[in-house]
Amino acid sequence: MKVKVGVNGYGTIGKRVAYAVTKQDDMELTGVTKTKPDFEAYRAKELGIPVYAASEEFLSRFEKAGFEVAGTLSDLLEEVDVIVDATPGGMGAKNKVLYEKAGVKAIFQGGEKATTAEVSFVAQANYEKALGKDYVRVVSCNTTGLTRTLSAIQEYIDYVYAVMIRRAADPNDAKRGPVNAITPSVTVPSHHGPDVQTVIPINIETSAFVVPTTLMHVHSIMVELKKPVEAKDVVDIFENTTRVLLFEKEKGFDSTAQLIELARDLHREWNNLYEIAVWKESISVRGNRLFYIQAVHQESDVVPENIDAIRAMFEMADKWESIRKTNESLGILK
Repeated sequence: MKVKVGVNGYGTIGKRVAYAVTKQDDMELTGVTKTKPDFEAYRAKELGIPVYAASEEFLSRFEKAGFEVAGTLSDLLEEVDVIVDATPGGMGAKNKVLYEKAGVKAIFQGGEKATTAEVSFVAQANYEKALGKDYVRVVSCNTTGLTRTLSAIQEYIDYVYAVMIRRAADPNDAKRGPVNAITPSVTVPSHHGPDVQTVIPINIETSAFVVPTTLMHVHSIMVELKKPVEAKDVVDIFENTTRVLLFEKEKGFDSTAQLIELARDLHREWNNLYEIAVWKESISVRGNRLFYIQAVHQESDVVPENIDAIRAMFEMADKWESIRKTNESLGILK
């Protein structure tokens, strides 16, 4: 039997997760919700995806537009085994009451507090902790990116300091900024370090800046080592770490622009770069400190984690079998 999946919130993350669900042979996309009949709602209907109103209060919007919905979120919850909550940050905690009442498992995104779920999740780091759980939180794009690479070298870590250079908005967002400024997060640590600690137990501090770009985030990472390691060994580790790819400046990968262009060249849906991109030349060891720079595609790196979280919650596969199936279905390179 396939697990029946609903997606509450068919936006940047929701539509990508919904697409990923349709690529799985052990899952079935039952429907998605929208608050209004915008172009994403019409596109979902064109794709044959049942569209539900996010609540009864939004029904009039669809009726006015002559857009026939399959029901409301309450109706969708009666049809699914698990709901992926991809609503704006803070809404998931409010929606949890509905999921509990319906007796439906739920996956929340990184905009929710860790206490909303039973476990914060990155597949390669703590898949087993989500086995059989009813409520799982897939951590944010930045936390996922940090966790993927840091968990791979965890045995060498004494202390981590990471600077997060964050994109200002997603490409389709015309309301956010800045346009002509760099905005620092004046609170240290930024929330990213403590969030990593909800997944893996490491010493980490982070600071963050928002810059006027839309393509990707960039992380500059420094690791104080508790035992020696050479740069070539870290290269080998990352080369053998799933969902992490090494890129070389000398091959033309000068910036995040070329990384996204590669995703286009690969004919990835929405230019998705599910993998964390590490610049190979940036990997260096100076004394007892390791340095490297990585980029995170904020619109897509959490998508495979949502799929693996579903399998863990229903105990459908072990960690590496789930990761393999997800990677193959989405064309993830390794």
